[in-house]
Amino acid sequence: MTLEKDTLIIGAGISGLATAFRLQRSGFEILVLEKSDHIGGAILSEQHDGFLIDYGPNSTLDTSPKIRGFIKAVGVEESRVNANASASRRYVLRGGVLQPLPMNPPQFLKSKLFSWKAKLRLFAEPFISPAPADKEETIAEFVKRRLGQEFLDYAINPFVAGVYAGDPERLSVRSAVAKIYALEKNYGSLIKGAIKGAKERKKRTETDKTRAQLFSFQNGMAELVEGLKKNLRENIQTKTEIKRIYRNDDSWRVEYTQAGQSKIVTAKSVIFTTPAYVTASLLQPFDSTLSEKLHEIVYPPVAMVFLGFKKQPPCRPLDGFGFLVPKVEKRNLLGTIWSSTIFPNRAPEGGIALTTFVGGMRQPELVSRDDDELLKLVQNDLREIMGLAGQPDIVKIKRWEKAIPQYELGHQQRIEAAENFERNHPGIFISGNFRGGISVGDCIVQSEGVAEKVAAFCKKPTTVSATADSYSN
Repeated sequence: MTLEKDTLIIGAGISGLATAFRLQRSGFEILVLEKSDHIGGAILSEQHDGFLIDYGPNSTLDTSPKIRGFIKAVGVEESRVNANASASRRYVLRGGVLQPLPMNPPQFLKSKLFSWKAKLRLFAEPFISPAPADKEETIAEFVKRRLGQEFLDYAINPFVAGVYAGDPERLSVRSAVAKIYALEKNYGSLIKGAIKGAKERKKRTETDKTRAQLFSFQNGMAELVEGLKKNLRENIQTKTEIKRIYRNDDSWRVEYTQAGQSKIVTAKSVIFTTPAYVTASLLQPFDSTLSEKLHEIVYPPVAMVFLGFKKQPPCRPLDGFGFLVPKVEKRNLLGTIWSSTIFPNRAPEGGIALTTFVGGMRQPELVSRDDDELLKLVQNDLREIMGLAGQPDIVKIKRWEKAIPQYELGHQQRIEAAENFERNHPGIFISGNFRGGISVGDCIVQSEGVAEKVAAFCKKPTTVSATADSYSN
């Protein structure tokens, strides 16, 4: 038996589910194929003994009306919970002491996170010439040139560790922090660009990430996935394995198995939303060069260590989002999120929940330590940094062997190769969080553009836009 669909989506992470939802809502006959028995990719939430644990993304930022509209359309708007006001306070470790990250000029001038030399260096930034147009810089090169070594060490390095679990010495400034790169390119200065760019974002009804509302859901980020699952229902098939993809007249034919049973689906368009290394393997028969380029995208391992205390243990006040650790501090942690401070119902009343991340590009070897060793490393650092004492009531450890795609030097050329492949193979579209941003919000926004391209190719009328107004009916 051969299924006939308008569009086949390979991969049921947030990119695949969001794109499928938009297309289905616009009248497309769609099918989503997922290799594992779990949908949502890295989004995974669990209730355990009064604690709510997010093993992957714990939140996202409301940077665009497209995100708000999407959540409303999915039907999970009423379950949305915004972060507590104190979550805007974030800490960075310096000299073994947690220092608040300054969020405005007066805080910056008073901050102990940066020396006066570093602060004065900032005044020279508007007068520094942009890099040559043909030079691709790492984030580290860009920041040292414009802001100096200290800003790299105590602002950008921990930021990159927190977002990408990455290394600023390897990440491309153009690809990994495209908006910062654009400030220099368009305005010649980060400071001048930030001022002028704020006015342009206001016109586009977008919000800067430093001011955007952080949010999650009452039952964790997986509630968004559950909402999508309810909408897509039988149009998702899990435990599948792609065997062959080939062109058949004016459509694409995909042979796959599900629970050992052979199946075939034909579709006018196929969207790949799998990780880069999976997409690379699937497309290798079509284009070995693209396959090689996608295989170059690194996914470092990251371990998540969750500690739950039913009663408040001795420790410093948990008065913010948490803290990040710069590489120069030579610790075992990338950072710790004070989960129970950010959102309600993450711990029993009177208790606390801490989510710590270890490994990444900085210390990938730590992820392979056994649970007891990993827990000891985390507890030792938390004791010295936070004064945390006592034993947790629950410990949960999750290892992501291939966690977050790294937008390293040459990433733009890899994306251009994917775009060229799409032009040469009409009906195939390549998406996912290695293209267009790694956050949940980025994937939601990107899914609209992908759905619009598919609709245009299929020449079908569509309403895939996701502003709040477009989903108000």
